[in-house]
Amino acid sequence: LRPENRIVKRMLDIILGSVFLVIAAPIIFVCGLMVKTVSRGPMFYVQEREGLDGNKIRMWKLRTMYVDAERRLEDHLAANPGLRSEWESKCKLARDPRVVRGVGRFLRRFSIDELPQLWCVVTGTMSLVGPRPLPDYHLNIFAHEFRELRRSVRPGVTGLWQITIRNAGALDEHQRYDSYYIRNWSVWLDIYLLAKTGFAVLSAKGAF
Repeated sequence: LRPENRIVKRMLDIILGSVFLVIAAPIIFVCGLMVKTVSRGPMFYVQEREGLDGNKIRMWKLRTMYVDAERRLEDHLAANPGLRSEWESKCKLARDPRVVRGVGRFLRRFSIDELPQLWCVVTGTMSLVGPRPLPDYHLNIFAHEFRELRRSVRPGVTGLWQITIRNAGALDEHQRYDSYYIRNWSVWLDIYLLAKTGFAVLSAKGAF
């Protein structure tokens, strides 16, 4: 949270983010065409989420869900009441009916759908590492104090909670890991988490 730390972190984002974006651009293009081939709708999915100082940011992803995703989710939960507790405790489902079969699951398994967010890093609305930008329905579960802490930093493409717990953890663990990261940031912690992210993505451990 110190001004000098923010400057160092932003420089790291610009340099590494630019390099990663150049490398990822061909992958994003090819995978985007795959999405368009198997599912009607746009190549990218853009959603407004909460960023630095509570400002709304546009978060880009390769689209991995059907265009009628929310209707599919409600129908699935209505037909399978036992899954509602899983959704309410994690805001995720191990077998999410919204995800496009085949291509969508592949992109999510290896986190390829997140690569367009490197553009957000370069332009300054996100950081390579930080608390993940969450949809409002997820944020509203957390206490006000924790939401204020999250707003004090840029959201990240990856983070301590994401690579430690992935999708297996509950919401209290999410809060604990994000809080620790924000209060204990260092360049070396970011480098360590970026390296761990690479191993986690390649192993597809805990990904839905």
